[in-house]
Amino acid sequence: MKIALLGYGKMGKTIEKIAIERGHNIVLTVDKDDKAYDLSKADVAIDFSIPSAAVNNLTNCFNANVPVVSGTTGWLEHYEQMVLLCKEKKGGFIYASNYSLGVNLFFELNKKLASMMKPLEGYNISMEEIHHTEKLDAPSGTAITLAEGIIENSSKNNWQLDTGDKNTIPIIAKRIDKVPGTHTVTYSSLVDDIEIKHTAHNRNGFALGAVVAAEWLKDKTGVFGMKDVLGL
Repeated sequence: MKIALLGYGKMGKTIEKIAIERGHNIVLTVDKDDKAYDLSKADVAIDFSIPSAAVNNLTNCFNANVPVVSGTTGWLEHYEQMVLLCKEKKGGFIYASNYSLGVNLFFELNKKLASMMKPLEGYNISMEEIHHTEKLDAPSGTAITLAEGIIENSSKNNWQLDTGDKNTIPIIAKRIDKVPGTHTVTYSSLVDDIEIKHTAHNRNGFALGAVVAAEWLKDKTGVFGMKDVLGL
């Protein structure tokens, strides 16, 4: 499979390494400042760029009829616009806030726990996410996905950075050097705490999931998520 890498930072380089190990070829690497590039040799693109570059990268892929896997966060106010463009161009598109298999299982566990906790009174919900100091957005896309999963399955109706109230999930975002990603959801009461936690040890899990998603998306049209890729 011929892959275009849109974004060539640490994640891009890790994806490159794993893709080559899995027998694929990298035919294009695009840095954050590159606006115009030729996608004609690519079977699929993987976008791990920066928020300000994501829409341009996705637009280029849809216009070039190249299916694209996006893991860039911090641009989702334009998500529906990109979905419409993908459908208009009959393209292929996967967006996920996190491509790790473990995290996607964690998403489902989070939803199940939220639905189990919904009828119980006396528990306050909070969330903490920790990432490396180079991460540009806060809270993380993964934390937002977790919050949305709770909102779908509880009486909460919103999330908010750093603080919350009866109807709002507070998300504490910390930036610590060399932390790939840790997410903790806590239900706290006067008598006990219930906590679920996912800790990434390195970038390899994210990169492998992105390559697996690209393998799955090749030659497909439509808008998908990691639940489709993993059959969850």
